[in-house]
Amino acid sequence: MTKEVMTIREMCDAVDVTPRTLRFYEAKELLFPIREGQKRLFTPRDRARLKLILRGKRFGFALEEIRQLLNLYSEEDRGQAQMREAREACRQKLAEMEVRRTELLQVMTELEDAIDWVETRLETTTSAGKDG
Repeated sequence: MTKEVMTIREMCDAVDVTPRTLRFYEAKELLFPIREGQKRLFTPRDRARLKLILRGKRFGFALEEIRQLLNLYSEEDRGQAQMREAREACRQKLAEMEVRRTELLQVMTELEDAIDWVETRLETTTSAGKDG
């Protein structure tokens, strides 16, 4: 059973982040914990948002992009607008990654060719040195 609210330490332990990370996301207006003096209490909504933030970062989204997507959530449409926009953003990110992958594979092939060329040159110069 999930607790209704969690302290910053409990939240860090549950999601494997540092207190500094949570405070940073709060400062960037990505998380909105309940404040009781110096104490921060995180709700299930905060936990869900944090999981989406971490996933978005893993996918390569900028924090501003993540914030905009999170702010689209509306209980009135049960998050439908947010999900549609997130789907489109993910499709675009995937397309960008596919381009980068193609470029990376091309560079890797060129690097392999360079290694082969150097190895051939080393063998040639080593053999020539032994003959002399």
